[in-house]
Amino acid sequence: MNKIITEKERRFEIDKGTKNIRIDVFLTNHIENATRTKIQKLIKEGYVLVNGKPVKPNYKIAGEEIIDVRIPVTPRPEKIEAEDIPLEIIYEDDYLLIVNKPAGMVVHPALGHSSGTLVNALLNHTANLSKTDEETRPGIVHRIDKDTSGLLLIAKDEWTHSQLAKQFSAHTLQREYWAVVWGLFKEQKGEITSNIARSKKDRKIFTVSENEGKTAHTFYEVIEEFEFASLVKLHLKTGRTHQIRVHLSSLNHPIFGDPNYGGRRIVYGGDLAKLKARVNNLLEIMPRQALHAKTLGFFHPRLKKDLFFSSELPEDMKLLIEKLRGD
Repeated sequence: MNKIITEKERRFEIDKGTKNIRIDVFLTNHIENATRTKIQKLIKEGYVLVNGKPVKPNYKIAGEEIIDVRIPVTPRPEKIEAEDIPLEIIYEDDYLLIVNKPAGMVVHPALGHSSGTLVNALLNHTANLSKTDEETRPGIVHRIDKDTSGLLLIAKDEWTHSQLAKQFSAHTLQREYWAVVWGLFKEQKGEITSNIARSKKDRKIFTVSENEGKTAHTFYEVIEEFEFASLVKLHLKTGRTHQIRVHLSSLNHPIFGDPNYGGRRIVYGGDLAKLKARVNNLLEIMPRQALHAKTLGFFHPRLKKDLFFSSELPEDMKLLIEKLRGD
């Protein structure tokens, strides 16, 4: 449990003309450096009261109310140490930077990963990282899985962080992922829409659900087809945990090599005995899910201009594609 050092207090006296606005949206727009995720967490933990009573994040303001907000402030823990780990920096200025994260690197310290993370490397690179509501995540605006490679956006100050986070919340950023998946698609492009919830059988993974979890939207388009696999590009309308991996697996097109969602077993193919040896060779090349966050476009809140970045596929995915082509 984090120790609260000081608390900021805010009071909003709502007039009768302000109504039917979700309280999490209202507070995100009226508190400097706030993100919607942070506000929702404050509400859930009882730091937000309406007329002296706690509410839920989806509570709609009724007008003529008093909203009191307490904002706990926690220091960055001393236990997160800077480590001299190489970083591939695609872009950097005084306010943010773009990093091309390699597969196998955890984004921030967590249970079982106290060192060797991207945050440890960032702390060695710069002393300027935004403070967040999660003490182990300085500068981290968004995340990708440990074994997913690709572009990540890092903030150096709280205001820049909050503005970038709002773009993620509003889904106004441009993000494109590339993946090698099992099978050939009936349609060359399409949208996958379903709820995603944590699995009741294994709490470490997620699954599609009819009546639980949160709605997720993934758009896919086939780039190239092989004998029993496809190279696809994907765009996210939402950003749920493991979203791409869960959605593709639900279509029986799991990402090649994915250990958690069926990507390490033969899903499509002809002569099983002949195919098995080839697939095993390919899985040695790709011991992780073949998924890469390839592009990232956003509006720079300080420079007031749009920026767009693209990264090459990592060597393991390049080799996998070459082998699938028969090169």
